[in-house]
Amino acid sequence: MSGLPELNYPAFHRAAEGLRALGYEVENPAENPEPPCKSWAGYMRMSVAQVARCDEVHFLRGWSQSRGARLERQIAESLGLLLSGAAS
Repeated sequence: MSGLPELNYPAFHRAAEGLRALGYEVENPAENPEPPCKSWAGYMRMSVAQVARCDEVHFLRGWSQSRGARLERQIAESLGLLLSGAAS
């Protein structure tokens, strides 16, 4: 999300809306509150906890360009979660 217009929140919200319409319970990092420390690490601590709660993780197009998404994907793969290459 870093470095993208509006932190790519519109794409996150569209993907979450589509998945919810299909009946999924969604953990959307773009819906997280700002951490008190206001740092990337603070956001990632919330995100990593979200990944750990999930049964399946979906990534937006371009995820591999994001340091945070690469970390989330590594964790998801290590936990044996089902993965999707993209959600839009």
